[in-house]
Amino acid sequence: MLYYIDPFGCAKNQVDAENMMAHLNASGWSAVQDAADAGLIIVNSCGFIESAKQESINAVLDWKKRYPGKKILLAGCLAQRYMKELAKSLPEADGFFGVDDITGIVDKAEATLGIRDQGPGILPLTSSRPLLSLPGSAYIKISEGCDNCCTYCAIPLIRGPLRCRSLPDIVEECRGLLARGIKELCIIGQDIGSYCHDGSGLPELLCAIAELEGQFWVRLLYMHPGHFPLQILNIIERDPRFLPYFDIPFQHASQKILSAMGRGGSAESNLALVDAIRNRIPAAVIRTTFLAGFPGETNDDFSALLDFQEKLRPDWLGCFAYSREEDTPAFSMKGQVSQKIAAQRKLEIERNQVLITEQNMDRFTGQNLEILLEEQIIGSGENSNDHFWLGRLYCHAPEVDGAALITGTVHGTAGEVIPCTVIARRGFDLEAIVSLAEK
Repeated sequence: MLYYIDPFGCAKNQVDAENMMAHLNASGWSAVQDAADAGLIIVNSCGFIESAKQESINAVLDWKKRYPGKKILLAGCLAQRYMKELAKSLPEADGFFGVDDITGIVDKAEATLGIRDQGPGILPLTSSRPLLSLPGSAYIKISEGCDNCCTYCAIPLIRGPLRCRSLPDIVEECRGLLARGIKELCIIGQDIGSYCHDGSGLPELLCAIAELEGQFWVRLLYMHPGHFPLQILNIIERDPRFLPYFDIPFQHASQKILSAMGRGGSAESNLALVDAIRNRIPAAVIRTTFLAGFPGETNDDFSALLDFQEKLRPDWLGCFAYSREEDTPAFSMKGQVSQKIAAQRKLEIERNQVLITEQNMDRFTGQNLEILLEEQIIGSGENSNDHFWLGRLYCHAPEVDGAALITGTVHGTAGEVIPCTVIARRGFDLEAIVSLAEK
């Protein structure tokens, strides 16, 4: 009863993988670090866009080719959405497991491996689950599904409508994670601004988290601009544990394209939202997402997006080329943009963002900030004296933004938060030294 998990997709998918591991471990299974030692390989798949689907399918094919005698279980979003089709077209997978009920992973794993029922395990608390995140950090998923129904997005087809966890349950998870030594609580969902279906839910949740004792960070991720509750700015202003980091996917700026996407709002209202945030909180960091090549996007529409990017000047930006997904309203829209043009537009957005991010990161030079230590890098050979630490400042979300490189002597361990002084920018990254007070 040894298993290896191969995770794909977003942070929400990662939490699903962690909870699968918790249920398996509580039922007598053991995770291994090397797939060669496992009897069961679980590919926790992503089904969001075509490239992600293919990546997950290729993982199944690669594992089966490498270990033909092992059982492969395809789990996650791709399995949820295409279970019937894949059961016929992907014989390399020995079983399929969706996202509807994570607690069923034990039965599915036993059935895939062909072993007898071991009996019910002890269901673990969410906060006691194994963590796949970076040291000192954990994701807290406050909701499942989505009601926004953007016309390009398959998430509602995969994960269903919005369902929110209870406030006490979330706070208890946060308390348990902090007791384990976690220093950064990353609040996630498809749209955390929609928590409890209205604008009061998220502020109420953050006020409850603020009652927890101790020094820690709270990072808010994935908030639809149309559901951004301005009341959270009050909490961030008065409690420095709530990081002034705002992940708001604007997607586009052309009014025609925004309407076709089902996004609502406008370039003007979105710029006004960011201005309101920056005026209230000058230290605010803005991350956003753009979608290039949506059906009907003309050169004029794309020019509007470029103009919006220049006016917005986000600190961080991720751009995706439109992926035509079955059963979404955008799939059958007229004016489909060629993949080549969509890719070119994506590249232009990314090129423009390089200078914007570099200029924005310059403002951190000379600032005294806290840093979350993640990994010590020890040189070898000719570079044997090159020792430094990698970590993150409040302006760095896990895995998607730049990083901080701490040079000089550091007295600390991975997962700790220590004070530092930023001394330079190195590309997208920031160089820092331990503050004199710490020395």
